[in-house]
Amino acid sequence: MSGASGTPYAAAVLRALLAAGESVDLVVSRASRLTLLDETGIAYRDAHWRDDLREWLSRGADGKPDTFTVDLDGVRHWAAGDLAAGPSSGSYPAKGMLIVPASTACVAGVALGLSKDLLQRTASVTLKEGRTLVVAVRETPLNGQTLRHLVTLDDAGAAVVPASPAFYAGATHIQDLVDFVAGRVLDAAGVGHRLYRRWEGELGGGSRTD
Repeated sequence: MSGASGTPYAAAVLRALLAAGESVDLVVSRASRLTLLDETGIAYRDAHWRDDLREWLSRGADGKPDTFTVDLDGVRHWAAGDLAAGPSSGSYPAKGMLIVPASTACVAGVALGLSKDLLQRTASVTLKEGRTLVVAVRETPLNGQTLRHLVTLDDAGAAVVPASPAFYAGATHIQDLVDFVAGRVLDAAGVGHRLYRRWEGELGGGSRTD
């Protein structure tokens, strides 16, 4: 997680990864902790990360507590400033990396190959090892410099997935819009899910009838 607005997107992706049986190495940047505090009121602390993460992931996109039940056994937390952490090395086993949400500052750092924190370092390792990197950029409008950085990431093999909800899947709640973006992130990573109703080639086919 980087510091862009959009913590509900990250929560939805994390819940879906765990539901799919995936193990997760979680890096929450310093800037994203401020965003999380601002958007949810939750202070994410390294020493109490499990309690803080459970409280956050149990909430819906509307902030309602106890909306979801989560099992955190598959999560391993790494401090954002720990450049000696497992994911900082190419020899550490990993399928890929998802940056959700991705700020323009994060996009720039990864595109330029910087390693100012564990998030950027892990992204660089992911690219050099030829693994899947999904960048869910959440900013608007995008200036020319950021667009060039996104092209650089695309050229390097990353999947750029803007956090742009669609409406053809029959969204009736804010959680539906969040889940659509989370689902597209997981699609890019090749992770199975049932977060949104897929287009099947028929007008009105995405309308909810159940």
